Amino acid sequence: MFLYLCERLVRFWRSQQKVVITKVVIHPFKTIELQMMKKGFKMEVGQYIFVKCPAVSKLEWHPFTLTSAPEEDYFSIHVRIVGDWTEGLFNACGCDKQEFQEAWKLPKIAVDGPFGTASEDVFSYETVMLVGAGIGVTPFASVLKSVWYKYCHDATNLKLKKIYFYWLCRDTHAFEWFADLLQSLEAQMQERNNADFLSYNIYLTGWDETQATHFVLHHEEEKDVITGLKQKTLYGRPNWENEFKTIAEQHPGSRIGVFLCGPEGLADTLNKQSISNSEADPRGVHFIFNKENF
Repeated sequence: MFLYLCERLVRFWRSQQKVVITKVVIHPFKTIELQMMKKGFKMEVGQYIFVKCPAVSKLEWHPFTLTSAPEEDYFSIHVRIVGDWTEGLFNACGCDKQEFQEAWKLPKIAVDGPFGTASEDVFSYETVMLVGAGIGVTPFASVLKSVWYKYCHDATNLKLKKIYFYWLCRDTHAFEWFADLLQSLEAQMQERNNADFLSYNIYLTGWDETQATHFVLHHEEEKDVITGLKQKTLYGRPNWENEFKTIAEQHPGSRIGVFLCGPEGLADTLNKQSISNSEADPRGVHFIFNKENF
């Protein structure tokens, strides 16, 4: 009980520290990005924070994954408007108004954190598999941004040499901001003649007959009709056994980090594949599974 009270006092003290909202960006499909600054705030990739907005509720704290990179001079979260609290935050930030909002009109925000997750270990491996399902893609925004900053600054000191990224979602439109990030990374990697550094596959798990017809008609275009990326969107779900076997063949004798942010069912599947495709020989390929469930 004493330790719990100490922890509550620390959280109360941290929540009283001043947080400044420097920018509010409205993304399509009612998603907003809050860019903030706080004195002494230090983060690692994939971490999350608790956020309270007294203008909406004086007691409610809500967890959000950080989508900024540690190298940036601010920290950010993406909030999709799906409930009463997020709707209240949307209105408190003036996103329901057409005119430009002055900074002093933005609501006060309290932040507690950041708190660590498994994604922080990404840079401990030479090869990684990143798997994001639906909203579980948000931690990898931070990871991919940070990889890019490190790569631009000093690629020779970067242990991470290859990323296999898988994004599974029912509707990519809800995360259009993430597709924009992938477009930027794709273009920058091609400019540096290292397009092979990041291999990504986007799987659309939900569509209707009208959409399917539209996809077929535009399949031959240079860029994907849904995401605008050169990599075409795939339909259905990955054959994980084939994916693991292919990666194992391409990286013999490696320790490969498998990172998931998604549902428990997918975690069980990836865990079994990581075990079955790892060799008994210590010098063989080994898949190390790390998960973050929601």
